[in-house]
Amino acid sequence: MINTKLLWRFFGIGIFLAITMLSCTDHLDPSSPTPAQHIAASEQAIIPPEIELPTNNPHGNGRVATYFAQGVQKYKAREKAGSNPITYEWVFVAPEAELYDATNTKAGTHFVGPSWQLTGVNALIVGQAYDPPKSASKDPNTIDWLLLKPKSGIAPTGIFQGVDYIQRIATTGGKAPTNPPTTATETVDVPYTAVYRFSRINP
Repeated sequence: MINTKLLWRFFGIGIFLAITMLSCTDHLDPSSPTPAQHIAASEQAIIPPEIELPTNNPHGNGRVATYFAQGVQKYKAREKAGSNPITYEWVFVAPEAELYDATNTKAGTHFVGPSWQLTGVNALIVGQAYDPPKSASKDPNTIDWLLLKPKSGIAPTGIFQGVDYIQRIATTGGKAPTNPPTTATETVDVPYTAVYRFSRINP
């Protein structure tokens, strides 16, 4: 004879595990502001002149997309030039983050390049720094705000077609540790968040 109570117990455990697995897929802290809230707050941010978009008169610029990123900035140890005895310093390797849109939906990933790629669609853009770089420090404890441009020779695809500017704003965390590495093989992932804006020059 089937034990009904036992069946319901297994059923309940299965539901709990399913909910737990689903809740882990977005990697968001439920006690923190949502991506939508981060994006909304960033719209009120004062953009430093170092990373403002050019005016591009007479028609100005238009926003193509905005995403909230949550992930890590990856660093590795490197021998410090001229050090004797040998010492080491942290050097930036790449970002590794998930992108969320204004509906709190995971939209894609941010990775080495720096690159931004949306999930399930052919939408990719790779950025590069200006020469000299355009950056601004809003907080000594967080990574800089940046103005980048699409990488030469790699045409943006999908929604990113025609994008002329990439801004990184509203950053938290992400800076290399203040304590230097002690060996050549050390690596570290530093949590960070940011908002990325993609804009084009209006025709």
